[in-house]
Amino acid sequence: MTPAAIVSKLWNFCNVLRDDGMSYGDYVEQLTYLLFLKMADERTKPPYSQPSSVPVQWSWPTLVKRDGDELFDHYRHTLENLGNEKGLLGLIFAKSQNKFQDPAKLRRLIVDLIDKENWSVMSADVKGDAYEGLLEKNAQDTKSGAGQYFTPRPLIQAIVDAIQPQPGETICAPACGTGGFLLAAHDAIVHHHPHMTKDERKALKGGTFHGTELVQSTARLCAMNLMLHGIGSDGERLPLSVADALAATPNVDLRPAHQPALHPQDRSAQAQRSRRIRAALQPGQSPAARRHLE
Repeated sequence: MTPAAIVSKLWNFCNVLRDDGMSYGDYVEQLTYLLFLKMADERTKPPYSQPSSVPVQWSWPTLVKRDGDELFDHYRHTLENLGNEKGLLGLIFAKSQNKFQDPAKLRRLIVDLIDKENWSVMSADVKGDAYEGLLEKNAQDTKSGAGQYFTPRPLIQAIVDAIQPQPGETICAPACGTGGFLLAAHDAIVHHHPHMTKDERKALKGGTFHGTELVQSTARLCAMNLMLHGIGSDGERLPLSVADALAATPNVDLRPAHQPALHPQDRSAQAQRSRRIRAALQPGQSPAARRHLE
């Protein structure tokens, strides 16, 4: 199934949930929780046979076998308990809530739409592009607010083309949103350097990228987006942190960023942010470390 077909299938069901008062953003969040649990379960089976980070009492099969009010209660407890876990589980499920109003519609999403697909066998391009398509649809249907901003992908691509990220560099996206800059930088490195060594490819998936995002709900979408694209999916190193980008200044080579147009009264915040990012790139670093565009 193509990314467009998957997006269409999942997005059409969102229109059904709109009748229950669920927003587009809420739907993508609920989809994130359920996709994560389904893929975690898939990875425990051959040919992967990996141990699951999800406690067995909150695993995907425990949702599939329930129905009605029992499913509703179990789903709520699942979100609450996984939100208290550490690492990637905590990042995905922190402060999560059940936004469904009808147990039958929750079960339909679980059994008829998500459980019927084997998401782990899909290539990272297919499932990653499908999820990115949902995020873009959500951005088109909702207005930016509370400092969140979905940067147009053509603009991201232009900035990454100008920066020209290289294998072995570390790349940080302050206020990373849903991860568009990080994914574009990843794709650029893969496209322009097809003959990377095994170590370089391993580092690209596990140690090259880091994002900082202040808003928890946006950070969870970014984490899932990166994971579906194969970045940070091993769980050894979280690819992003929930923090203030002005306070978090990791030592990295590149910081691709973009400032949306702000009202005049917000110009001081924009200037402060620019100063903090530039200050993090100290004189004497390598030329690559100073390749930063806003």
